[in-house]
Amino acid sequence: MDPISGINIKKDSSFAMLLAAQKRGWDIYYMEQKDLFINNDMPMANLQSLKVEDNTEHWFTLSDTKVQELSSLDIILMRKDPPFDLEYIYSTYILEHAERLGTIVVNSPAALRNVNEKFFITHFPECIAPTQVSRNMDFLLNFIAKHGDTIIKPLDGMGGQGIFRVSASDPNTKVILETITKNETSYVMAQKYLPEISAGDKRILLINGEPVPYVLARIPAEGEFRGNLARGGRGKGLELSKRDRWICQQVGPKLREMGLFFVGLDVIGDYLTEINITSPTCIRELDSLYNINISEQLMGVLEKYKQEQ
Repeated sequence: MDPISGINIKKDSSFAMLLAAQKRGWDIYYMEQKDLFINNDMPMANLQSLKVEDNTEHWFTLSDTKVQELSSLDIILMRKDPPFDLEYIYSTYILEHAERLGTIVVNSPAALRNVNEKFFITHFPECIAPTQVSRNMDFLLNFIAKHGDTIIKPLDGMGGQGIFRVSASDPNTKVILETITKNETSYVMAQKYLPEISAGDKRILLINGEPVPYVLARIPAEGEFRGNLARGGRGKGLELSKRDRWICQQVGPKLREMGLFFVGLDVIGDYLTEINITSPTCIRELDSLYNINISEQLMGVLEKYKQEQ
């Protein structure tokens, strides 16, 4: 995970998972990306034993570091936030060796590489609004002319970073496209703007392909079109709608097949907009709103899967 010293435990889903694992009596070991390494074909890491407590003044205690084989662990939770860069990919190579030796890695290293959180929605065309992935200015301008208000976003961002809302009549549109595509050298995603964003960008959490029955609708702040909590969005709890459940039925089996145990779908109105697999959030908010324990459910699924191996 990212440095535990810098997290906000009231909102951090990785911390919720740690609490649930500790409650089960599991031994927890902490690693950052820099701690992973490999000797020949043996994946290794600098590990620290970790204790956690739900206390905003003192939420973790770490032991001294020791070098250990990753295959000695039953389960590894890969919760490193993007950017999804070459260093992230190299980390998945090391984790894939641990998986080869029998350790469960959540989510699957190969799937982490293959499932781009923006692009993968194109595998479910019946679930999405009009969408184009391109770096060609003419193609993108034609898309904007056809669909009017359009959202343009990079394929490697998170938390609402680098997202623009453009239109054919906006004199800045060409400049924005030149900038975000780096003069037609980087692919971006264009999606028809969905006014239903005013009611919230819904985060649906899937555990082994099955949805948690509640969603967190992230409602944009005044004057914003992005619902991300990191951009000032306000969270509101809702029950899954019939359309939400239908989308989960289309997407869930494929994600389960790929070894994606914990996934966050983003849905605006009736349309799937992103499939988040690196470090989906909103556990703590939903737990608090509905007095549930999503992490405990996830740990139960992982324990059962390990026993069945």
